[in-house]
Amino acid sequence: RAGRPCHFPHRDADLTSCYTRQPSLCHSEIDLGAKRLHPGSLADSMKTPATPDAYLAALPDDRRAPMEALHRAIRAAAPKLEPIIIAGMIGYGKFHYKYSSGREGDWFIVGLCARKNYYSLYICSGDKDGYLAEQAAAKLGKVKVGRSCITFKKLEDLKLAAAMSLVKKAAKLGGVGAAM
Repeated sequence: RAGRPCHFPHRDADLTSCYTRQPSLCHSEIDLGAKRLHPGSLADSMKTPATPDAYLAALPDDRRAPMEALHRAIRAAAPKLEPIIIAGMIGYGKFHYKYSSGREGDWFIVGLCARKNYYSLYICSGDKDGYLAEQAAAKLGKVKVGRSCITFKKLEDLKLAAAMSLVKKAAKLGGVGAAM
């Protein structure tokens, strides 16, 4: 597959990196000193906020309202998933993954990020049939879907009820590649 290397904790336990099918939706991270940010994130141009509320407050006005609406919807759908900042994004719930290669780390079950021209909702969970986001792609509206990433330009493009049902299912299943 063509694209950038991805260091996202994929379910394939022996992968230390992969190439996503849609390079623009890659989970690839870059190191910025002690901070880890996703390229293209609005967080790239601002200091990494310490809390989800600070992240939302730091967004430009036109990006803040849709992000706050998504944040409230995620909190209502999965109240047990604690909001945190991971990789310069808002994460909900945290899981530890460990691969047979020895690679391990912490990641969020659900993530939310405002990019410059679109929003990203990450559903980092799956079942025996694959990643939840991929399975539900046709039901999510006018969006682009990678393995676990759902991108959309306007909140109205996302079928919120379908997305929140994925959030609920992800909260129940936990994260992909989680240490058992």
